[in-house]
Amino acid sequence: MEAKKPKKKVILNTDYDSPADTDDESPGAGHKDDKELPTCLMCVCLTGSVYCEEVSPDLKGYPVGMSKSVNTSILCCFRATLRRIDLTGNLISEIEDGAFSKLNQLEELTLAENKLVKLPTLPAKLVSLNVNHNVLKTKGVKANIFKKLTRLAYLYLGDNGLEAVPPLPESLRVIHLHNNNITSLTDDTFCKGNNTNYIRYNMQEVRLDGNPITLAQHPNSFICLRALPIEHYK
Repeated sequence: MEAKKPKKKVILNTDYDSPADTDDESPGAGHKDDKELPTCLMCVCLTGSVYCEEVSPDLKGYPVGMSKSVNTSILCCFRATLRRIDLTGNLISEIEDGAFSKLNQLEELTLAENKLVKLPTLPAKLVSLNVNHNVLKTKGVKANIFKKLTRLAYLYLGDNGLEAVPPLPESLRVIHLHNNNITSLTDDTFCKGNNTNYIRYNMQEVRLDGNPITLAQHPNSFICLRALPIEHYK
């Protein structure tokens, strides 16, 4: 593994206290060749948290379960018991669909400030997802990717290139969609157009500022919300 001067730390929280496997000769599932896969030499585990230094884009090797197009090596300490992963501020441009498939306990996933053009399949128990500051467009977000997440409460999609609001689960409390390219809403975006008595009780905050849309022209789109979306009303 070769890397230039580290830039900043990435934190992966787990629910176990054992130290990370940082020895080249330590056994590791799926580690066949040091030249192909990383060995977490830049990671330290303390009281259930994995601290990894952000590495340069010309690092040799790629993370387990990730595409070779990923430019940083920070997922080598994945465990099925992981509950929180924070990969903020790297150069990740692609994540394979099965990368998080075995992380059945994962509740928080942060992929902010990367180069993602599409989202992978997400763990069913996810509570918080942060993909602010990527290059996501609507075509890179599967139609019902969030709708299936019945525990999702916090969804951050700000500073991307989304043209529409994706279908959202009833469990959602906070949704940030600021600084995208959303130009229109429908009566079913947040509410149920055929049910004027419907109230989305869980939803506490909606950010739509910084989009090329005039919310005053779409009053029925948020009539079921307990608070108006954050935006400039003209």
